[in-house]
Amino acid sequence: MPGCRLSLHRIAFVTSYIGRFAPSPSGPLHAGSLVAALASWLDARAQRGRWLLRIEDVDAPRTVEGAAQRIMAQLQELGLHWDGDVMWQSRRGAAYQQAFNSLAARGLVYGCGCTRREIADSQPRGGEAGVDGERPYPGTCRNGLQPGRQARAWRLRVPPGVEHFHDRWLGPQQQDVAQAVGDFALRRADGLWAYQLAVVVDDGAQGVTDVVRGADLLSSTARQRVLARLLDLPVPRVMHVPLVVDPTSGLKLSKQNGAAALDTARPLDTLQQAWRDLGFDPIAVRDVPGFLAEATARWARRFPGA
Repeated sequence: MPGCRLSLHRIAFVTSYIGRFAPSPSGPLHAGSLVAALASWLDARAQRGRWLLRIEDVDAPRTVEGAAQRIMAQLQELGLHWDGDVMWQSRRGAAYQQAFNSLAARGLVYGCGCTRREIADSQPRGGEAGVDGERPYPGTCRNGLQPGRQARAWRLRVPPGVEHFHDRWLGPQQQDVAQAVGDFALRRADGLWAYQLAVVVDDGAQGVTDVVRGADLLSSTARQRVLARLLDLPVPRVMHVPLVVDPTSGLKLSKQNGAAALDTARPLDTLQQAWRDLGFDPIAVRDVPGFLAEATARWARRFPGA
């Protein structure tokens, strides 16, 4: 593979705020995803920054036809307008390949022939589950594929050490990625680029300074920070906001759990509910522009300065 260092085309990383909302088009926005979108939008506007939209459609099998267009329409109907052009991950394969090649040229990538079942079976019985309930990869193929095996996925050689960072909502955080996650995949067994690689490369390309998203993605932060530094990319600040849960099942609202699409016919009511889900008191206004203006002012007082 080429031995040159990574040279991504990206916006210069400056002190001004650049945020982003990056939904997966596996269905329309629901109440849980709106909470993340609203928090991200408010944080950008409170800092007088830019708010970008990225459609994370790198996982083609989960992409629902027309969902991206519906998501964009929902945002517009709620007054959450983005800046600049929309980025589509499905059109970014060359950038991901370039990043992959850069890591591989430094010996930081290796082929893995393990199946998910083999990884799960390699863990001691009764042992604690790893991040997000998944078992950490034990490094079976780190020193070479076993005889007769072919590479199914391609993994990053995760360096040792504890990753420390500050979350603007949750406070100090830390994770030993090598122990908690292990060498994570950059390219999946089905040939698709892994989320972790795509999001890091795209945040670098868009010059993102601040990531505001749901708390379910907190566990990805440490490995994304490790990967960003290995790619010589800036590491964004992070804020992980509370999840919305189903009152009956106790599960987080998600498309996979059948969460209902947002009702944008009454946009002010919908925004007020998302605002309450973030832990704020209702805002006494009559229209969406008034709500967004007051919510931005209150957000700026709660989170002064990025």
